Amino acid sequence: MRILAEVRIELGLHKELCRGHKPQIIYLAPGSGQERGAREVTMQSGQIMVGDHQGIYVVKLVGDVRLNLCTSFDSFIDKMFSHSEFRGVVFDMHETQGVDSTTLGLMAKIAFRSAERKGGRPLVLCDDRGLLHLLDSMGFDALMDISSDADNDAYQAEPAPLKCNTPDEQSAREMVLEAHRVLMSMNEQNEATFRDLVHALESEQTAKAAANH
Repeated sequence: MRILAEVRIELGLHKELCRGHKPQIIYLAPGSGQERGAREVTMQSGQIMVGDHQGIYVVKLVGDVRLNLCTSFDSFIDKMFSHSEFRGVVFDMHETQGVDSTTLGLMAKIAFRSAERKGGRPLVLCDDRGLLHLLDSMGFDALMDISSDADNDAYQAEPAPLKCNTPDEQSAREMVLEAHRVLMSMNEQNEATFRDLVHALESEQTAKAAANH
């Protein structure tokens, strides 16, 4: 299945990054059914930048943001929601080249937790048509306000790079599983898209646990 293959590619790339390699990446927009060119392209190394101003937190996604950044991103999410002054979140995607489905799952997780805290809907700043189509096709417009205005400057914070530690393979698999469960919870289409993937990862997790006993 295409989605399962993509996530296995993500995990394979994660292993390469752990070895210090910088593999080239074929960009596939998860769930959109589209490719940004059926050719091999070198993407800008991904970076997550974060900041806050008076309780409004900014998450700026730069370059190609993938699985190897996500456990540190998830730790930041927990820290962000532990602050009593939290009022809302802005995702700045003006410099984003690509996001994988694990990153998208964490973005959805932020939206759900923000709603629980009555922090309102996150705001997404994005003027890339491919990324806008991806967000729309996966139902993010039901969770977030999306602005395609390239000149929109909706925050005063000055984001700084988030220190990201490369996770081990087990942590990476757990993160992929959690993120895709969140995506499945968004709508019926995502549930159908990611069901086989989640079941496959759960089966692998169960098999590994049994082998360790």
